[in-house]
Amino acid sequence: MSGTTEHTKDTARVVAGLKAAVHNPNVSEDAKENALKRLEEMGQSVDPIMPAQAKATQSTAAEAHEKSVLRGYKAATSNPNVSEEAKQHAREVLEAADIQHKLESHSEEEHQHRVLAGYKAAIHNPNVSAAAKQHAREYLAESGVTDLE
Repeated sequence: MSGTTEHTKDTARVVAGLKAAVHNPNVSEDAKENALKRLEEMGQSVDPIMPAQAKATQSTAAEAHEKSVLRGYKAATSNPNVSEEAKQHAREVLEAADIQHKLESHSEEEHQHRVLAGYKAAIHNPNVSAAAKQHAREYLAESGVTDLE
């Protein structure tokens, strides 16, 4: 024996690693191209269908983005700094997404009740700054609220 150990690679594992590199979003485009070339040289094709886990991750990210966008539209409908045209567009987008927008069905009295409840909650929230708590107390006092419990 010559003292050198011959190392052979499992072709199936090499192919699997190259295919994984092609589908990995953290791999550079150059590395992906090199992996594709090697796969081609080995007579292998890359399945254009993404692995289930990658699909699930992309789907989850896309769904999260969609929800975030819709929350932005919902917020726009009640933002006083948003034009009426933009509010109308936001309502149309929400309706098209089959989002039930109930803000318009709330009375002014119910809205005011919720605002006051939010200020009361802020006073008791340990994550709210002292300045914000003071503002909440002042707002509640101006609104005639004496019961802060």
